[in-house]
Parts: sequence; structure tokens; C-alpha cells
Amino acid sequence: MIKATHELHDRRKSRNVGVGLVLVGFVAIVFALTVVKVTRGDPMQAFDHVVRPEMEVAQ
Repeated sequence: MIKATHELHDRRKSRNVGVGLVLVGFVAIVFALTVVKVTRGDPMQAFDHVVRPEMEVAQ
């Protein structure tokens, strides 16, 4: 089997590793934000265009 490597392959490999690390970092940030939002303990209710008395701020 012929295994010839070119310097172009090395550049592409390092660029792919860089893009992969950026994607992993982005996923980690989104995951961390999700964990913080879920564990804060605030009631999570969707916005469905319906007035809910429990969501109104008491004055």
C-alpha cells in the first residue's frame, strides 16, 4: 500500500483540529449555560401568549 503524505495534509489536519476544538468549546459553553439556568430554581415556563397570574410581578 502506498502511503504518501503531503504538507497540505498536515495543514488540513491542524485546521480540522482547531475547528473541532472551537466546536467543543461552543458546546461546552451552551451546556454550562443550560445547567446554570436549570439549577437556578426559577420557574421555567414557556412563552405561549397566555396571561398567567403566577408570572405577574406583584406591585
